[in-house]
Amino acid sequence: MSGVTLLIGTRKGAFFATTTDRRRWDLSGPHCATWPINHVIHDPARGAIYAAGGNEWFGPAVWTTLDGGKSWTHSSVGLRAAEGDTPIKAAWSLGMAGDRLYVGVEPAGLFVSDDGGQTFAPVEGLSRHPSRAQWQPGGGGLILHHIVADPRDPKHLWIGISTAGVFETRDSGVTWLPRNQGVRCDYLPEGQRYPEVGQCVHGIAVSPGRPDRLYQQNHCGMYRSDDAGATWHSIEAGLPSTFGFPVCAHPRDADTAYLIPLNGDSTGRFMPEAKAAVWRTRDAGRSWTACRHGLPQEHAYFGVLRQALAIDTLDPAGVYFGTSGGRLFASHDEGDNWTSIASHLPTITSVDVMVTP
Repeated sequence: MSGVTLLIGTRKGAFFATTTDRRRWDLSGPHCATWPINHVIHDPARGAIYAAGGNEWFGPAVWTTLDGGKSWTHSSVGLRAAEGDTPIKAAWSLGMAGDRLYVGVEPAGLFVSDDGGQTFAPVEGLSRHPSRAQWQPGGGGLILHHIVADPRDPKHLWIGISTAGVFETRDSGVTWLPRNQGVRCDYLPEGQRYPEVGQCVHGIAVSPGRPDRLYQQNHCGMYRSDDAGATWHSIEAGLPSTFGFPVCAHPRDADTAYLIPLNGDSTGRFMPEAKAAVWRTRDAGRSWTACRHGLPQEHAYFGVLRQALAIDTLDPAGVYFGTSGGRLFASHDEGDNWTSIASHLPTITSVDVMVTP
């Protein structure tokens, strides 16, 4: 079987969990000098692993390893706000599009590196977007937290900003269009709940088997788009809550997706009824099944953050998530059965999967 490495971002550094059978796991870390790490991804073309992090004390930076974590460098060259703008607090998200590395930051902005994370330049088409004056911070701040690339075209990207919504570019960020039609804002007055900009997107996932299909977990519901984000349709019927953070799509079956609902934005933000479950659809959101076997079914007062759910490319696919309480769970059979593979980690902010021959 192929080797699997989980790339885990936490509040106190990055960790790796490795396996050759998806049953026995080895844990290493913390990496990145125990910095707060918000997102860890890999670039299969270069063999690089990147980690985005920082805070107001450390500043923003992207860490890079080319030898599987034995040695690291980090850079913040170019990761700075324009003169007169609010200083950047942290690097929050990463995305690969071809050989370009994109970085999302707080306050919401996008940067790109063409030299493997050594230097960065602002994507000014977004920072100068005419809607920018309307962007407002959500409960966690004004953050660009998702960068999703079309696997067919590296110039085609979607980003998620809380609370501005989803934006799309087809020219590597020169121009951007808001992509929020059909997504409601329950926190706005009646009659104003479907604005062009202002939605609190929590997570976006593209379906590799059908890249014009996107799934979105929002502060106000769960949605699917079949036209590359131009329009969205609610698929929350059958779920225990309209509120949650992470979502991921199956690597081959565009009708299969996973999400983790929480009990609500003002009632604790933990598992509904304190019973842990990953919810799965096999029919593009027409119906949902709670995948619970092996997960704690009492006293599960933890949350799962927006980047902390991932899926591998094997057959059957493995699904993984990390919790605010530092536990890491894995399923080797597409969510039917779960095991805890690590405990007592710092708060887990992200999980990504690297599969090697």
